[in-house]
Amino acid sequence: MDANVKTDPATFEVVKNSLYAAAEEMKVVLAKTAYSPILKSAGDYSCGVFDVSGNMVAQGPDLPIHLGSMPDAVKAVVQSVEAMAEDFQPGDIFIHNDPYFGGSHLPDVNVVSPAFREGRLLGFACVRAHWPDIGSATPGSYGAVTEIFGEGLRLPPVRLYSAGKLNRDVDAIIFCNVRTPDERRGDLNAQIAANRRGSERLSELAGKYGADVLLRIMGEVMDYSDAMMRALLRDLPDGEGSFEDFCDGDGILEPGATEDETFTVCMKVKKFGDALVVDFTGSDPQVAGPMNAPLSVTASGVFTSVKMAVDPTGMIPPNSGCWRSVTVIAPEGSVVNATFPAPVVYANHEMSHRISDMMFGALAAFMPDRVMACSQGTSAILTLGGVDYRTGGRYVSYETIKGGFGARPTKDGINCVASGISNTMNTPIEVLEMSFPVRVEYYEIIADSGGAGKYRGGCAARRAWRILGNDAQAAVCCERTKSPPFGLDGGKAGTPMRIHLETPDGARRELISKGGFTAPADSRVLFEVPGSGGYGAPEERDPVSLRNDLRNGYVSLNAARRYYGVTDPQALLDGDD
Repeated sequence: MDANVKTDPATFEVVKNSLYAAAEEMKVVLAKTAYSPILKSAGDYSCGVFDVSGNMVAQGPDLPIHLGSMPDAVKAVVQSVEAMAEDFQPGDIFIHNDPYFGGSHLPDVNVVSPAFREGRLLGFACVRAHWPDIGSATPGSYGAVTEIFGEGLRLPPVRLYSAGKLNRDVDAIIFCNVRTPDERRGDLNAQIAANRRGSERLSELAGKYGADVLLRIMGEVMDYSDAMMRALLRDLPDGEGSFEDFCDGDGILEPGATEDETFTVCMKVKKFGDALVVDFTGSDPQVAGPMNAPLSVTASGVFTSVKMAVDPTGMIPPNSGCWRSVTVIAPEGSVVNATFPAPVVYANHEMSHRISDMMFGALAAFMPDRVMACSQGTSAILTLGGVDYRTGGRYVSYETIKGGFGARPTKDGINCVASGISNTMNTPIEVLEMSFPVRVEYYEIIADSGGAGKYRGGCAARRAWRILGNDAQAAVCCERTKSPPFGLDGGKAGTPMRIHLETPDGARRELISKGGFTAPADSRVLFEVPGSGGYGAPEERDPVSLRNDLRNGYVSLNAARRYYGVTDPQALLDGDD
């Protein structure tokens, strides 16, 4: 292809939008055909279209956490085939989840399919989906272990289908190592179906415009995003900022210890012209437990907040071109650039949440009007597994609970939604109780959980699960139990995470933020998810907004008096607008 040839604007725009529509259509196919609630209802997956080298050309409206790591997953497939001196064939389907070879953590299973037109390789379709179980000693694969070998089945890039023929040996290995093989097979087939749709759409575009034109436009789409990102960066002020924060721990208790040991992440950000450098030098060495982030996971946290700060209206199509102007430096063997065989399962979301929030804290030093206060800062995971008394069959439940979305320079935060690197939906209680032997006894907003400020932080939720029938093997993975979500520009912090187990006799004990435990039949697991930070001085809050907070139950009378300086909050509550 002639590098000097440029596509006319009309054709470029039509094909660009067609590529993004293909990625979104993949999402629809997956949602309609998946089996597990975490995929079918909550949407814990991402779909994308990639070029022949594995660069992301288009991502669906999915999870920001996968912005940086999905291209590495597809490139790992390309590299593995090149290393074997083989070629891709129509009907090939690859599967892998290795965090040290393009993955994120073992439950995120990548399915990659090449797309062809008349024998010409056009690129790839890829779906990364969170499997509720991938083996290991703990249902849900969320135990606190000290090596990746204990986290479940680790698959390098392997052909699941070769030229359309199932590799039954690989298939048998996979489904021999998961607790609910029928559900996992249903989810895998949904991923394959979504990829098939993406591959078909690429082939159709090549048939309409020609393979050479399509491949050229795929490159131009990434160049377009690169140019837009650089142009927006140039319009923002240059500057430097830094932020340091600590994580609650890694889930591994030292002998005799009663609580987890914290560790530190350090960040420096420098913006100059159309480039941004993020340096994690000074961060702690990798820890014993699964809070070690592969570099691609760290980069995803950076990319998420850069995209939000630089492009708040979402003009730039998300793809690999967006990140050419961003450099991420992280010491090898640290908690933000883990080396094999460090365990990683918690870090995929907990460390990327932390990094995304810290980016806003660092950027606040020189672009305060483009950042937000800290959101809930955790995916607040609960996994449950055991034998369902209703059917006698095994079950595994994986849930992520929503907290507060951080306040912004001109707006309040949002209550009880996915935030930061996450974009999952709320699993309906009816679906949860139908699928698993649990009863949700309450699910409600926590008053005063959003940090006070001129703009209030989003409120958090509390939830109680009653374990029905049989004992359950449970695990939790949460952050912000020791470091509440911070506010900015005088805004107050949100409330921290709280986790309790209430036994059938009514006794309660607080749980540490990560690790497995037994939840006896008729016990309750109690979550209070973090709120989010406020933005600006609380005394500057508009009285009408504060009155609405009081009426809606987001702020109590005592908090109005204590944080907002209202001498007679009852009179404010009873007053007219």
